[in-house]
Amino acid sequence: MTEVRERRTARVLLLDPDDRILLMRGRPPSDPDSTPVWFTVGGGAEPGETVLQTAAREILEETGLADARLGVVAWYGESLLSDRKGRPVHFKEHYVVARTDGGELSRAGWQPLEREFVDELRWWTLEELRMTSETVYPESLAELLPDVLAGRFGGGPLVIRTLEGPVLPIPRPTRSDGAV
Repeated sequence: MTEVRERRTARVLLLDPDDRILLMRGRPPSDPDSTPVWFTVGGGAEPGETVLQTAAREILEETGLADARLGVVAWYGESLLSDRKGRPVHFKEHYVVARTDGGELSRAGWQPLEREFVDELRWWTLEELRMTSETVYPESLAELLPDVLAGRFGGGPLVIRTLEGPVLPIPRPTRSDGAV
């Protein structure tokens, strides 16, 4: 039986002054010929790194933006995916809210795997997310994002995905903690 490796990740809800969210478009290394999908900036934690440290590092590496201000971990999700060699990986995803003043995006810090499988970076408005027919992860991003934009967060991260799939109905925060 193949051992399932765990990977703790920081996914970043990176917002600009116009409340647009930055997404990456790419394909999973386990299926390079698949249809590309959109997903948040972020990646795996290095040994000894906190989720917030991982988020800060990933923002700089994947966007070149050095002014990001980190906020709360708004959401948490889990999924079982395969790595490039087809081995199972249990992803534990922490969605960190961050704000930036924007600016020119850079791919200079991208790792070889990102260069191979990520095609594009793009800022999205909430309305564009609601209207798109393209696949976006997390699956309920367009429904969850308004609470983040309004500064509504729960007492801890909302669980938005389990190994069984997306949590439905979509969870709602219980109180307002203020915007980042």
